[in-house]
Amino acid sequence: MLKKSFLFCLFIITLTTACNKQETLYKVVKIKDGDTVELLSPDHQNITVRFAEIDAPEKSQAFGQAAKQFTSDLCFGKMVKLVGNQHDRYGRTVAQIVLENGINVNYEIVKNGYAWQYLAYSHNMELAGLEQHARENKLGLWQDANPTPPWNFRKGEKQQRVEKKEKNQRKTKRHYKKRKPKQPETVSF
Repeated sequence: MLKKSFLFCLFIITLTTACNKQETLYKVVKIKDGDTVELLSPDHQNITVRFAEIDAPEKSQAFGQAAKQFTSDLCFGKMVKLVGNQHDRYGRTVAQIVLENGINVNYEIVKNGYAWQYLAYSHNMELAGLEQHARENKLGLWQDANPTPPWNFRKGEKQQRVEKKEKNQRKTKRHYKKRKPKQPETVSF
């Protein structure tokens, strides 16, 4: 009898802790660009998060500032949950961000035409459908006749930096003619 009641209590404790599992909420404290934000963790640590599976225009690119503003309007100052916990080569957390009300921020950005599905890292059919819907309805960046994907834009910027560096290396220093040393004046006595 004692063994059964012990097992029953253990079962109830396990069940209640599993049901009361609270998800960690983070506060969005900074919008870096359309697909990167900074979060404040409950233990007051700043975490840079790159949105998984999407790629928004760069800030200096067409619709870059609009994408940043859309992301800001959607989640700045709000409490969010992270889904996923991978890290990229820059040390950023790569994850999906979900608002407390259940809205997936990554999906909303694509749905409203402020980002591409990042095909190199995503094969999500739902995300592909949201992008197609935005394209067909000319939402956000799809208003442009031929928008440049950010990964191509970054390659172009990198190529320009390389070319500029090569050009600077090719510049030669000016060579001046050496002056003939002055002949000391001879004094005769």
